[in-house]
Amino acid sequence: MALDTAVMTAVESLDYRVTVGDVATKAGLSLAVAQQGLIALAADTQAHLQVSEAGEIAYEFPQNFRTILRNRFWRLRFRETWQKIWRVLFYLIRISFGIILILSILLIVAAIIALMIAASSSQRDDNRSSRSGGGGMVFMPRFWFGDLFYIFDFNGHRRRRSQPKFQGSGPENEMNFLESIFSFLFGDGDPNAELEEHRWKTIGTVIRNQGGAVAAEQIAPYLDDVGEGWAAEDEDYMLPVLTRFNGVPEVSPQGHIIYHFPELQVTAQNQARKSVAAYLKATPWKFSQASGNQLAIAIGLGLFNCIGAIVLGVMLADNGSLVAELGGLVGFVYSIYGLLLAYGVAFLTIPAVRYFWVQRQNSKITGQNELRQARATTLNRLEGAVTEKIEYAQQFVSETVVTKDDLAYTTEKDLTDQDIEQSEKLDAEWRDRLNASEP
Repeated sequence: MALDTAVMTAVESLDYRVTVGDVATKAGLSLAVAQQGLIALAADTQAHLQVSEAGEIAYEFPQNFRTILRNRFWRLRFRETWQKIWRVLFYLIRISFGIILILSILLIVAAIIALMIAASSSQRDDNRSSRSGGGGMVFMPRFWFGDLFYIFDFNGHRRRRSQPKFQGSGPENEMNFLESIFSFLFGDGDPNAELEEHRWKTIGTVIRNQGGAVAAEQIAPYLDDVGEGWAAEDEDYMLPVLTRFNGVPEVSPQGHIIYHFPELQVTAQNQARKSVAAYLKATPWKFSQASGNQLAIAIGLGLFNCIGAIVLGVMLADNGSLVAELGGLVGFVYSIYGLLLAYGVAFLTIPAVRYFWVQRQNSKITGQNELRQARATTLNRLEGAVTEKIEYAQQFVSETVVTKDDLAYTTEKDLTDQDIEQSEKLDAEWRDRLNASEP
């Protein structure tokens, strides 16, 4: 089966010796997925399986297991290579929109100037018109290409010069001018792309912190769809949690339900209680991570490009015969004029539509955050039935640490040697008991 990168990351962060419960909690995976991932990873990386005398299982992995995998699987090598290539390609895609904007402005300005010079020259005699028109066509493109390099140098110089002053203030100071164009158009991605993974990691940590037994109200601040009766009788929202972590409901004498997760009570090493947020807080969307100056420049260039395209369209319509006579650059711009105009309009329309979309998304995110915060506030009051449920859950709290001292079996050693060790261990235990029973 395919190896789960989340399982590998969890194994590394847990010092290469884990149980299924450890990985499920750390990676936010269901116990079934965590167990399958561990088995697959152990089979492919020469890991050792350890079984305690109580029947609990731990997995111990070599610290170079990623190297073992890379040497064994060409697909992983190909994937890593493709990820490196894709980072370069995506960067080129990001800066291409800024480059297209600059080229569009250059073409529009050069065509407008060429048409103006040609129209002015047509009123003079043929010889003088030829010299004036030729001089204009050579001089103006040279001027605007020089201006293009000035723009790039100016923004790069300003960014490098101002970076020490604002160093550490935010990611916008690391964004260059061309990247800011892409950010203005399409934003910088979903800030909550990993929210679901974070949700399950947090829930697993909360259960671990509570010793493997919780009340529904302790989990509600980290869920979304809990229904209107979450604080009363309806606890259907706990079903996905039970399924993911192999939990079982337990009923108190008062009729209250708590949730017990035996497999999350087993760990390969002693773990301190970890701090978690009181509730799951989603991050609002940001229109762009570009700085205010970069956004202002992007808007200004977009307006200049759009207005220039409209002006050029009027000049092309009024000088049809002149366009055919000039050909060259003007003819090329005339052939792609529709694309230039469409790009100019889209350059301003897409961010405008996205702005209102971002506002709507943030309104939903704020509402969900407030609901989860309200549940956390209710939980902190610890009133009535909630207190009784949490107290009853304490009866199921426990932690089993699978240490190397109480192993009944491990794949690190030969089975015969382990049988001899177990026999010696039992003999020692019997001797200790006999000695203890003697007066």
